[in-house]
Amino acid sequence: MRDRDRFDEFYLASARRLTRHIYLATGDLSRAEECTQEAYLRAWQRWGRLSGTDQDPVAWVRTVAWRLAINDWRRFTRSLRALVRTGPQPVMPPPSADVIAVRDALRRLPAVQRAALVLHYYEDLPVREIAVVLNVPEGTIKARLARGRGALAGLLRDDDVDDHRSGDLTLTTTPLP
Repeated sequence: MRDRDRFDEFYLASARRLTRHIYLATGDLSRAEECTQEAYLRAWQRWGRLSGTDQDPVAWVRTVAWRLAINDWRRFTRSLRALVRTGPQPVMPPPSADVIAVRDALRRLPAVQRAALVLHYYEDLPVREIAVVLNVPEGTIKARLARGRGALAGLLRDDDVDDHRSGDLTLTTTPLP
């Protein structure tokens, strides 16, 4: 019998029961399935050693799955303690209509222009650093910024008039400098 067939037989004979045990311990079926799958994956990677020894592969997989579940529990309790210490994160207000208009306009630009504009105006990187990040000459970055600004200005003017009316309020957004 090939190793793969032996592993498949081993998996089919033991996986449901082990998943059920981890589920009953954690109370989270998806987490139990993930821990069990990870344990079987690790067993498959070591199957030549596990199947060729006196060690019980089921016991090995069970130990690994339990340790994974315990590590998750520890990580969860640490994050709860941190939350108690620092308090909940402040609620972020939804993006303004102007931010949404700029985002939508940026999406309509070619990716290379969008990347240059975002790095320059939102990350405050100078042209020299953008050239390094994008691995292109500085002149190319300058051209992308100029073309991107022009295209963005036209898109924002069109979008502001047509798409972003709200009652009596018409949004006006100035294009990026």
